[in-house]
Amino acid sequence: MADFPLVGLKIAVTRPRDQAAPLARRIEEAGGIPLLFPLLDIAPATDQAALREQISRLAQFDLAIFISPNAVHYGMAAIRASGELPQNLKIATVGQGSAKALRELGLAGVIAPTERFDSEGLLALPELQDVAGWRVLILRGDGGRELLGDTLRARGATVEYAACYRRSKPQQDIAALLKAAPDALTVTSSEALAYLWQMLDDAQRESLCGIPLFVPHQRIAELARRQGWRQVLLTDAGDDGLLSALIAWNPEGRKQNERTDSASG
Repeated sequence: MADFPLVGLKIAVTRPRDQAAPLARRIEEAGGIPLLFPLLDIAPATDQAALREQISRLAQFDLAIFISPNAVHYGMAAIRASGELPQNLKIATVGQGSAKALRELGLAGVIAPTERFDSEGLLALPELQDVAGWRVLILRGDGGRELLGDTLRARGATVEYAACYRRSKPQQDIAALLKAAPDALTVTSSEALAYLWQMLDDAQRESLCGIPLFVPHQRIAELARRQGWRQVLLTDAGDDGLLSALIAWNPEGRKQNERTDSASG
């Protein structure tokens, strides 16, 4: 059983459908039962002409910031469809998942925080303090927080946003999720958590809020607590962080590991 620390546990995976497979597979490998319940759909940006126009001017920019792994996926696809990244363009991102995706595409020297994985963490880095006169392109979804652009402008940079993907809310049957009776839920964005909350009536909220909720960012945890979730577990970033936290939380997994440690001692 020590090799299957999530045996028999039903874990709701709410990532977009085409991004859920790696985490679902790892839950299965740990003995768990993933329940796929995507709370967001991701697709290419609607205005591809505007994106192509911005990419055609990429050599004019000093820095390109990719907000998320989705921005890396859709942004780099658009960039490589029209050429390559300019050699002198600096590349940055807010999280290690995005940095890993960029490195896998062959990009070195990516500027990224190593502790706080958000706009605040990126803005605190020394590389982004003296940006007066820089031209910065921020590749992101349709909309989002403005803190990054506003702060860089206040530091003297010229900033453009490039929408390279769009988010939408899939039609989901919340009754099906409740009927499946998950033992835990994983939610990886504040927008997804807000959408989940909108689906629930008061009785359903009371029922679901007692289930452990695993989230990889403090902002999501704060929203969950305001909503009334009673067991909010903050994890490290990415699938590694979610899976490690699930295994550490599982009471049966802990007991099994303790028995294994005692036997080996």
